[in-house]
Amino acid sequence: MTDTARRPRIFADLTPLRTSVHYRRLWFGSTISWVGQGMTALAISLQVYDITRSTFAVGLVGLCSLVPLVAFGLYGGAIADTVDRRKLGLVSASGSAVLSAGLAVAALAGYHRVWFLYAIVALQAVCAAVNSPARSAMIPRLLPPEQLPAANALSSMMVTSGTLIGPMLGGLIVGFAGYQTAYLIDAVAFSASLYAMWRLPSMRPERTAGAKKASVLDGLRFLATRPNLRMTFFSDFCAMILAHPRALFPAVAVLWYDGDARTTGMLVAAPALGALLGGVFSGWQGRIRRHGLAILLAVGAWGTAIAVFGLTRNLWLGLFFLALAGAADTVSMVFRNTMMQAAAPDEMRGRLQGVFIVVVAGGPRLGDFLAGSVAGLTSPTVAVTGGGIVCLLAVSLLALRWRGFARYDARNPTA
Repeated sequence: MTDTARRPRIFADLTPLRTSVHYRRLWFGSTISWVGQGMTALAISLQVYDITRSTFAVGLVGLCSLVPLVAFGLYGGAIADTVDRRKLGLVSASGSAVLSAGLAVAALAGYHRVWFLYAIVALQAVCAAVNSPARSAMIPRLLPPEQLPAANALSSMMVTSGTLIGPMLGGLIVGFAGYQTAYLIDAVAFSASLYAMWRLPSMRPERTAGAKKASVLDGLRFLATRPNLRMTFFSDFCAMILAHPRALFPAVAVLWYDGDARTTGMLVAAPALGALLGGVFSGWQGRIRRHGLAILLAVGAWGTAIAVFGLTRNLWLGLFFLALAGAADTVSMVFRNTMMQAAAPDEMRGRLQGVFIVVVAGGPRLGDFLAGSVAGLTSPTVAVTGGGIVCLLAVSLLALRWRGFARYDARNPTA
């Protein structure tokens, strides 16, 4: 065995990019598209504020996106388990590109209407709710099972890079060249994703003989009878609902750190930066076989980091613990996605990814509401630190209730 083979891997495992040309195209195309979508998301928020001068109106942009994601996420997964996923990905990505082009045309024509921007945001969310389950369900068909953790780590880097880089580029482009340029670049960026999907082979779901048409209820019934897969969602709820302090960052910036909007921005960026670093330094994850145990430990690390953050009054120390929480969230996400892809039959993967969209879209919003409510009744310190402690207790109780989850072995994946 060579020294290279024996050397522990530190950085992200790039094997999926090297071994599968289809996955490589899909990853690069999706990364470019994510950056473009991040640009458009910021540009729309800036344009809504420019038109209305109302922060409430800007807040409604998020609601216009959330409702379709939750409403259509489950149905998008059912569609992905019924039709050719390649064609579904092409159609939904084409829809997103057309919507971005429509934004550019409207901006060039001087058509500045808030209701129009809200409608576009809602339609973009519908396209995303259909596209995401189809794209995610393709990955296990493109790669062998042992490469799925590496692929999911790379996916986390793709999403986080788009979340960080897209808004930064969007702000610069809007400032120098206007909203229409940001929207037009986004529309063109979708061509990378469209090309990648165009080159894919047919991706029809592998349905068993005599299987009924895919339905949302059948997907939920399947999930209800699979404790390991169900626990991936329960554990994520512990982190995203019980210990999610994002809504308190503006108050925390002022009360704890005597800061301003820039301090709030740093608090918001810290978990995202930690998540990105968690993906960059993910090489060790391919050696882990006990995926359930890894998820439990990662959620526990999230809760611990948030609880300690609630006790800090030094900004840099607080940012460190938020970044640590973001890195732990990446670890949890990688193994949760891997379990869903490996333990679920192909004909159910789209619907499970649809449930995943609902959890990812709705969980943090519920967490924002809970944190804001508790802080209003008590204090931000109680809300943040208490939330982290409750998260730890909740995930520990879940682990005791479903002990088989911690024994899950990737070499013998069972739902």
